[in-house]
Amino acid sequence: MEILRYLIDALTPFNLMLALAGVTLGTIIGALPGLSATMAVAILVPFTFAMAPASGLIALGAIYTGAIYGGAFSAILVNTPGTPSSIATTFDGYPMAKRGDGGLAVTLATIASVFGGLVGATILILLAPPLANVALAFGPTEYFWLAIFGLTLISALSVGNTLKGLIGACIGLLLSTIGVAVVGGDVRYTLNTQILLGGIDITSALIGLYCIPVVIDLVASKAPHLSVLEDARGYRLPEALRISWASKFNMLRSSLIGTVVGILPGAGGSIAGLIAYSEARRASRHPERFGTGEPNGIIATEASNNATVGGGFIPTLVLGIPGTPPDAIILGALLVQGLKIGPSLFNEQGNVVYTFMFGLLIATVLMLPVGLLLGRYAYKSIVRIPKSLLVPTVAFLTILGSFAIHSNPHDMQMMFVLGVLAWILQRYGFAPSPIVLGLVLGQIAEQGFVQSYMIGNATNALTAMFFGRPISMAIIAFSLLTLFYPLLTSLFSRRRKAPLVEATDTVVKAQKAVQTVYRDVPAIAFGAVFVVIGVLAYLQIKDMSAMGSVFPGTLSSVLVLLSLMLIAFQVGRPKAPGKVEEPGAVKPSTVRRFAIVVAMAVWALLLPSIGFFVTSLIAFLVLTVIATFDRPSSREVALYAVSAVVIVGSFYLLMDQVLGLRMPAGLLF
Repeated sequence: MEILRYLIDALTPFNLMLALAGVTLGTIIGALPGLSATMAVAILVPFTFAMAPASGLIALGAIYTGAIYGGAFSAILVNTPGTPSSIATTFDGYPMAKRGDGGLAVTLATIASVFGGLVGATILILLAPPLANVALAFGPTEYFWLAIFGLTLISALSVGNTLKGLIGACIGLLLSTIGVAVVGGDVRYTLNTQILLGGIDITSALIGLYCIPVVIDLVASKAPHLSVLEDARGYRLPEALRISWASKFNMLRSSLIGTVVGILPGAGGSIAGLIAYSEARRASRHPERFGTGEPNGIIATEASNNATVGGGFIPTLVLGIPGTPPDAIILGALLVQGLKIGPSLFNEQGNVVYTFMFGLLIATVLMLPVGLLLGRYAYKSIVRIPKSLLVPTVAFLTILGSFAIHSNPHDMQMMFVLGVLAWILQRYGFAPSPIVLGLVLGQIAEQGFVQSYMIGNATNALTAMFFGRPISMAIIAFSLLTLFYPLLTSLFSRRRKAPLVEATDTVVKAQKAVQTVYRDVPAIAFGAVFVVIGVLAYLQIKDMSAMGSVFPGTLSSVLVLLSLMLIAFQVGRPKAPGKVEEPGAVKPSTVRRFAIVVAMAVWALLLPSIGFFVTSLIAFLVLTVIATFDRPSSREVALYAVSAVVIVGSFYLLMDQVLGLRMPAGLLF
């Protein structure tokens, strides 16, 4: 009966209004690249101090869960994770949108997010105190192997290019070591500049690595940016429900993974999504479909990352150890409200805690109608926007989002540089996803690795430290299974496929011609560049302490080894024949690609000195011209001009006046 009373308290009209408003606001914020859940919660914390403790916490929890879900919108529609938790959603969400199933993808993400959120919140209500002990069982070794487990997803993302994927992961891990070391405090790879002292911000890097290549390729041709199915109506809810029911075990497994990972302080939704995606692919009967628009990939990621919300509150409330940055902010709000964190919290102030938990459950349920309402029009709206407006709008959001994280123009400039490099690497077979995985998991991996290394050396039990703990051995077993699963399935499938008829000599020759792998000259060139980078990075560790040098030194050595292997494999292959151009094929516009890179570079460089509003307005109009292929009518010109003023002006007012972010005024405004 006591539990029922807490549920009734959570269902008051005021709390319901807070939950609905929080979920809606959080979803919109999460869908905008750069405006993270942490930012949303941090900005709105002061508004909750005047509320009752339970009501204020419900509002913050609703914003948090809505923002985690909202990241799926931009991940699916423009291939840019709105939040780091939605990284793996891009793997299958954007391919689905490109082939015309964007509405279905958004609906699947909504259903999976609600289900995962309900599982996480339910477990929070029922099992919070005992499950908090799980977090205490994880030491630095387990965190290191957990990060390695997330990196094994490279085998799934780089089928046919595993070596390039591993090199990309090493690059990402090395990028994560720039700045002050997480253990030891060494200053590394900053090139003696203040700009790199704080390292590379993960969110701005995500925006650049994923979004800038899309913007550059959007102006390459007149072809539509996304497909649209004429027979697809709205959000295709019945079809999404059928797919979700068929994938119920994947959804449940991913939700439980998300809850458990959420319990671990510092892990968060990005690791949960990657692990759940790996497990979904491993358990699938058609693992080759993942990465090409497989609905189960979206379901796994979104169910797991939303389950981390409830899971993350378990150590926050029971142990006072925040699982994620938003949890840390909400923990601060709890302390301001006078609540004493710890196991006694559930007995002494159970009315506040359980009302908050039920409010989180209600907010998750409300996410379904909010998400479906927004998703009903989101995909078709993106499809119908002409490239002349879509390109400058997406480019503007990348600039705005990367700047707004810390109000730092250097983050924005680093975002652009990483984006251009990602576009170049992507053209030659180095996908951005392994780089992102390395960057996201780098600090967790380094902290666990260095601490385990130091403890093992001090106790003369280095091998036992890494390979002698039960939880570590279980994670290692899953990592090896995930890493080699594609290879094992490939070997088994070859054995099963016996030839049905005896092939003629002509057929055999044709098959050999098709299977011939030619020399990849750009891969040799990039391999040489990466060898140089690895050697230079290794030479820098001589001035570092043992704690600060062991991780980047190991990475540098591995990068050199993998790069030499890449070169060696390519040198022995036959030279590729010259390419034959297909008749009637439309050649992508190199001039427009170059023009948009130059325009965005000038934009990023001049924004701090000339001012945000003026620079962005001029750049918006310039990018509109670059993205316009046909001569516009006078009406279209007026529409583009008005759209530029409205979009840039409204976001400027939102950031400057509503959210209170420091926007550079510059010389002209």
